[in-house]
Parts: sequence; C-alpha cells; structure tokens
Amino acid sequence: MKAFEHTLSPVGYIETPFKEKFGIPRQPSVAEQVVGQIIFADAYNSLDFLRGIEQFSDLWLIFGFHQHFQSETSALVRPPRLGGNQKIGVFASRSSFRPNHLGMSKVKYVDHGIEDGQLWLSVSGVDMLSGTPIYDVKPYIAYADSAPSAESSYAAEKPALLLSVEYTPQALEQLTEWQQHFADLDALIRDILAQDPRPAYKRKLANDSKSYGLRLYTLDVQWQVHSGNAVVYAIKAVT
Repeated sequence: MKAFEHTLSPVGYIETPFKEKFGIPRQPSVAEQVVGQIIFADAYNSLDFLRGIEQFSDLWLIFGFHQHFQSETSALVRPPRLGGNQKIGVFASRSSFRPNHLGMSKVKYVDHGIEDGQLWLSVSGVDMLSGTPIYDVKPYIAYADSAPSAESSYAAEKPALLLSVEYTPQALEQLTEWQQHFADLDALIRDILAQDPRPAYKRKLANDSKSYGLRLYTLDVQWQVHSGNAVVYAIKAVT
C-alpha cells in the first residue's frame, strides 16, 4: 500500500485545572465536574465554526498527547487497570504512549462564545493536561456512538474509589481560603485522590510515608496516605 502522510495542525488548545500529568483522571467520565475551556487558533476564530453546537449535550475531542510527541512507539504497554505489570498491545489499550500520539475523549458541552475577540468553548469531564492541543471537535451521536452491549475486557467497570479523603485542620483552613478563587477545588481534590493516583504498586500500601503533590490550577495540594485515607496536609500556591 502506498504510504500517505498528513500533517495535523491544532484547531485550538484547552485550558484545564491540571498542570501536570500526575493525578489526571484516566478517563473523562471519572471527574465529570472538571471544566476545561478550548481557546481556538486564529484560523478558526469565528462563531461560524461552532454554530449549532449547543444542540448537542456531548462532544468528542480529538487531541494530542503533546508531552509524548518525541517518545518512541512500543508495541506493548502496561495498563494501570491491570496493575501496571501485565503487558498488552498498544492498540488494545488507551495508553498515551501510542503511534501518532492521538487521544479521544467524550466530554459535556457547557457553553461557548467570543470574548475580547477570542472564540472559546467550555466543556466538562475533561481528562487533559492544560495546554493540550485539540485537533477536532465532533458531536456525540447517541444512536451511532452508544453501544450498550459492548464488551470492555479489563475496563468493563468504572474504577472503584480506593481512598477516603480527609483534611488536616491547617489544610481545611487553606481550602476555605482558596475556594474563594477556585469554587470547585474541594470536589476536584476529593474526586482525584479517591481514585488513588499513586503508582499501581503503591496502592497496596494502606500507610505510605511518602508525600505526594497534586498540581491543580496554581496550587500544590500535598497529601499522604494513612490507614487507607488520603490525608491532605497543605494547599499552597505554586512558587
């Protein structure tokens, strides 16, 4: 077969609360309240590109795993849902380490418009790093895209919540202060930490002396695991 090459250019970039990969939900439906805003490139900076989009409750986003653009492709990957030990083919996975480095997420439409001459589209349920390039936006069509009888192997069920989330008195005070700027902060922290974003081999530890940091917005959320609970002990501005 004759080789065919095609260069992709982003239609825009999405801004999200996630400033680093650690802690990002592995699927978009896991943290449904997480809102992202797509800022469109100059070539697509017209409301005509989004005319009628509000008639669809759900959308597909085609995006790029831009931090892996220089990574080599491997035939085998280790899905976290299999404990990070078992290997399967990259095309049988949703791994970000894949040929062409493309991802696809189903999100909820929230709103769109133009502000200061800039076209934007807000969506919820995002699982993308802030600054991720968006290559396409498509409506989700229920009768065509939904497959109730589909079999999903090792990812048949939504991930269970693994940790309860608690705050130290100091962190609770900091949370109250920061929620004046980020109203969804508590919900974000609870949803993400309850899934235990630690490496798979660490999830067996009900007590983990290691301190972890979770970057959300301009904040560093610091936490540890004690007696099966994710204990947040500090919420500080990133310096």
